[in-house]
Amino acid sequence: MDQDHLIEELTMLRREMQQLNNHRFIKIHNSLPRLVAFQLYRGIAFGLGGVLGATVFLSVTVWTLSQIDFIPIIGDWATEIIEIMQPNMNIDVEVNETPETPGE
Repeated sequence: MDQDHLIEELTMLRREMQQLNNHRFIKIHNSLPRLVAFQLYRGIAFGLGGVLGATVFLSVTVWTLSQIDFIPIIGDWATEIIEIMQPNMNIDVEVNETPETPGE
């Protein structure tokens, strides 16, 4: 009885190993050139995504901070950043030198 159970377990294990070996992911990684190409493309996509994501995030953050006039330090700091970045960009951004205060 115990030996039959062991043989059944080994048969199931062989079946599972065969399924794993036939999996696309394993087939790709069995070849060194394919593995290198896959990792290269993965790294390029990861790097490009990080740069684009950071660019969008920082652009929105700096623009949002430049719109805040009720906190003069942050608004002035963001305005300076926009003035530094503006010559490198192809868009025109209007920067008010003197913030408008409410009630004027």
